Amino acid sequence: MFISPMLLESAKEPFNSKDYITETKFDGIRLIASRNNGLIRLYTRHNNEVTTKFPELLTINIPDGTVLDGELIVPGSTGAGDFEAVMERFKSRKSTHPIVFCVFDVLRIDGVTVTSRPLHERKELLSDLKIDHPNIKVVEGVQGHATDYFELVRENKIEGIVMKRADSSYTENKRSNRWLKVVNYEYTDVFITGLRKEDNALLLSYLDGQYAGIMEFMPYDARRRLHSERVNIEETEKYVYIEPIGCRVKHRFKTKNGLLRIPSFHEWC
Repeated sequence: MFISPMLLESAKEPFNSKDYITETKFDGIRLIASRNNGLIRLYTRHNNEVTTKFPELLTINIPDGTVLDGELIVPGSTGAGDFEAVMERFKSRKSTHPIVFCVFDVLRIDGVTVTSRPLHERKELLSDLKIDHPNIKVVEGVQGHATDYFELVRENKIEGIVMKRADSSYTENKRSNRWLKVVNYEYTDVFITGLRKEDNALLLSYLDGQYAGIMEFMPYDARRRLHSERVNIEETEKYVYIEPIGCRVKHRFKTKNGLLRIPSFHEWC
């Protein structure tokens, strides 16, 4: 059985409140796991069944009629997830990366839907399941202390934190400001060196000239300024190359190949 997962709104900064439960923002693939008629089924957030991709999880010891929500990760050095590794595992049957399903919510138990119950009660129900499995981590969270938690995350170069109202019900397939994510962005000075014609995405390079990746998001005013100041130097079938223009971008760390992950415009240099 699939339940479309509740989604997160963004917050710029963490704040301390005992009304919120703070969790690590794991860097992986959102996963819904259910057990019906004795069989475990696994689904992505878009309702694509991926059961056969992760046979390690077919022996989860949960009651029939139970649905779990969480994030599938390859732990990596921080334990919070190596996104490139989990995508390798997702795409290739030959990949041997070890996976962990970080379960942070329970949506049904014994065939009874519990999404209307507050999060702190669902956390207790999840704990009471006493899931004992080498590839499962039950995420309890911490009441309040979000700012200290975020500093710890920042020091360890983890993707971010999630702050959830302890009294929040579970709203299927909707973003809610009762569930907030605070991303641990990094900031890098780069040059904009070109545009991709098909979608106007921007080519980036580091200050030493090395390719840094593609930036798809840029606010309207900044993009307008870019187009007014740019000087074209070469054009091909797919790209327009321009005289380098400096800016600062925010992004989620770098890939193993040194590219910026999901860069977006922050300010002009």
